[in-house]
Amino acid sequence: MLRAVVVLCVVGLAAASPVLVRTDEEVQAFRDFLESTKSDDASQFIARSRASPSDNAEENSGKYQGDIVLDDVTIESMVKEYAMGRNAYVYPGTKWPENTVVWEYAEDQFDDIHKAAIEDGIKHIENSTCIKFRYRQPEDTNYVSLTGLPNGCYAHVGYWEERGVHTMNLALNTPGVGCFRHGTIVHEFMHIIGFFHMQSTHDRDDYVHIATENIIDGMEHNFDIYTSELVNNLDIEYDYVSCLHYGPRAFSANGEDTIIPLREHEGVMGQRVYITDKDWLRINRHYNCQGAWN
Repeated sequence: MLRAVVVLCVVGLAAASPVLVRTDEEVQAFRDFLESTKSDDASQFIARSRASPSDNAEENSGKYQGDIVLDDVTIESMVKEYAMGRNAYVYPGTKWPENTVVWEYAEDQFDDIHKAAIEDGIKHIENSTCIKFRYRQPEDTNYVSLTGLPNGCYAHVGYWEERGVHTMNLALNTPGVGCFRHGTIVHEFMHIIGFFHMQSTHDRDDYVHIATENIIDGMEHNFDIYTSELVNNLDIEYDYVSCLHYGPRAFSANGEDTIIPLREHEGVMGQRVYITDKDWLRINRHYNCQGAWN
């Protein structure tokens, strides 16, 4: 759950071609993986959810790292960086202007009970941070379109002016279940606000072991980490129970743990019941809310 630094240039401007360290086969496999995350096949989400009912719904949503929506420009630059032996994520922007998320409901996709659950998540964020939410007006061209498609829970990460319409989806379910767990709703809004998953942080290997032998073949890149040049922990220690941390069996091929804690901690890793104090502090520090750095 990380604040990403703006990446001003992903590929060097030197005239010479970059030196590739990955094979053509490796690069193509990575591209294929990233392109596969663009699928909107609801049947895949339903099948994954049935096969792994204890996993969080966002882990089964088929996007990058489970629930992160990638722009085409991001995919192209990630492939170039990967070819040169680096894990990177193009991050054109991070903070919403004036600390305000502009959003709207897609037409005829939510009933009152679902809207109440969504708006409860929004109020929780507003009451715990200096972030504000404003419903879209006709003149707003940059906003979050909140949809209820049946293919999972997922979102773009952060604000990007050139993107225009930002995506956030919550597959319809009974409030408190699946994509409509309170912690999952806030999880997706935290992506929109500008955060990655906790287990992607540059120092995560000091806190968890990733059991690669248990990961579904082809899903290994869902556990990529980023250097401190790309992400910032905001001087807050690793949070095992953050609402942005995945559970111990995320993307497991055999039911065994894929994320193994290396230190003792209180609470359930991957929980979506509550939002931790560290979650709120990260938002407040990222947006320089009053008192956050005291």
